[in-house]
Amino acid sequence: MSITLNSGFKMPAIGLGVLDMEKDEIRDLILGSIKIGYRHFDCAADYQNEAEVGEALAEAVRTGLVKREELFITTKLWNSDHGHVIEACKDSLKKLQLDYLDLYLIHFPVATKHTGVGTTASALDDEGVLEIDTTITLETTWRAMEELVSMGLVRSIGISNYDIFLTRDCLAYSKVKPAVNQIETHPYFQRDSLVKFCQKHGICVTAHTPLGGAVANTEWFGSISCLADPVLKGLAEKYKRTVAQVVLRWGIQRNTVLIPKSTKVKRLEENFQVFDFKLADEDMALIKSIDRGQRNNQPTKFWGINPFA
Repeated sequence: MSITLNSGFKMPAIGLGVLDMEKDEIRDLILGSIKIGYRHFDCAADYQNEAEVGEALAEAVRTGLVKREELFITTKLWNSDHGHVIEACKDSLKKLQLDYLDLYLIHFPVATKHTGVGTTASALDDEGVLEIDTTITLETTWRAMEELVSMGLVRSIGISNYDIFLTRDCLAYSKVKPAVNQIETHPYFQRDSLVKFCQKHGICVTAHTPLGGAVANTEWFGSISCLADPVLKGLAEKYKRTVAQVVLRWGIQRNTVLIPKSTKVKRLEENFQVFDFKLADEDMALIKSIDRGQRNNQPTKFWGINPFA
């Protein structure tokens, strides 16, 4: 199953996020997931594993496991490279061993102090607060993103972690419209207004943290995972599925793209097995009722400033 972007290219509805994958595990995870059926991989310069992902993808293509044109590869521009978009994209392409990206996203709507292309550092001041560069506008960054399309380095461009107002601004000043807005959204943080706004204006929503981040976000941010919710557990029993499968199916029926991550083969298989059942309308409404407005991904912890304030 795929969603056709406003650029005309098709994006698989389920992808694999590579955040926090150990470098020595990446080869087996990428090759194994391709064998399961995954074709969409969500990367980022900030994840610091593009080179390892690139090695695995190159092996998959070289050995005939998959063709390059069957893959959909996303990566992201880091905050410190807003003034060096073309160089940063070329650096990612080199590491990923690709001639073009299927999708390139602005990771966060903030330019920060440049620390060297591809280094993805988050420079902090003496008080431990993120060094924001106030000389680079998001429009300037977007113009460079558009140039990547003209150069043939990128097929589609998009945004990530943009709210309604920033998304509206991007729509207003863009010549090449953003194809995607990748945001945190899950049953405890549904963000219906933002999702519907994007979809109304032809922007596909990709859900990062589609399962709520589970153990990792609980350890980092003290958040509560929706996977333990009694409503979702009840629906899992009703449909004879895992809770994660119910949550992913809910996301698919919202017409969002999902990029769950896992380092366990069984979970990778389960996360991909969500196309052979459908949640009833009343169950979609039931899940809507458990929204808590709970953001789990909190970069404030690392940046000393709340970028969503």
